[in-house]
Amino acid sequence: MKSIKYLFMVLFLFQTLLQAQSKGYLVIVGGVQTKEIQKKFVELAGGKDARIIIIPNAGSEPKRSSESQQRDYISLGAQADYLLFNRETADNEENLKKMEWANAVFFLGGDQSDLTRDMIGTRLLNKVFDIYNKNGVVGGSSAGAAVMSEIMLTGNELINKDSSSSFISIQKGNIETAKGFGFIKNAIIDQHFLKRKRHNRLITLMCEHPNLLGIAIDESTAIIVKPDDTFEVIGRNQVLVYDPTESKNIKTDKSLNLGISNIKMHLLISGDKLNLKTREVIE
Repeated sequence: MKSIKYLFMVLFLFQTLLQAQSKGYLVIVGGVQTKEIQKKFVELAGGKDARIIIIPNAGSEPKRSSESQQRDYISLGAQADYLLFNRETADNEENLKKMEWANAVFFLGGDQSDLTRDMIGTRLLNKVFDIYNKNGVVGGSSAGAAVMSEIMLTGNELINKDSSSSFISIQKGNIETAKGFGFIKNAIIDQHFLKRKRHNRLITLMCEHPNLLGIAIDESTAIIVKPDDTFEVIGRNQVLVYDPTESKNIKTDKSLNLGISNIKMHLLISGDKLNLKTREVIE
């Protein structure tokens, strides 16, 4: 009996190891893609063997933006197609067949809530995960970056709704979040970060979710998340990482203003690497 239990344990560990090894790459762009970032995405997807599906549901002009992105990928030697659908048509057979063909998926920018509304709970999203879990590549820019984390920033405020200046405070309960796709579970992704001065909203969420990292990616910049759960920065600007793991004295006053001490911060540039498991910068 003990030997049978031991055998099952070994098989379980072996299967877990295989699943971990088969995980693919994430290319998470803070907005404003550069040719360097697009080249890297195509390269990770296999270069001339890349078969990319573009998903534009976050945007206001999905066909136009998809065709533009498609031309860019084709110019880099990849094959590329796009899907046009809503919640009701997400799981039609044509879409699912295209996903069977693909080895990479890219989510375009716009409003991340539109993207999650159309895809969460669909077979189509399951197909995206299948691609990722079979050594494929999944990427997104702007709103397409926001959906990567399990807890997703919507871009809305709950307390200061009528403020003419967005995110002017760090208050408990002010930042609206929703369920994202969850490719990354131990961090919250923010985008356009330095360009649009979004520190307040991410610091707020670090106070409210001190078990998670805050990964803030600026425009023309991306992180490449590798199968071993490390990432490397590429692009023109910076990535800011908040780590509240060892933070202390998280508190609020009567106005719901938040306080926190001992929060760690990393400011990373192109070529810098960080381990998402250990939360340490790789020297």
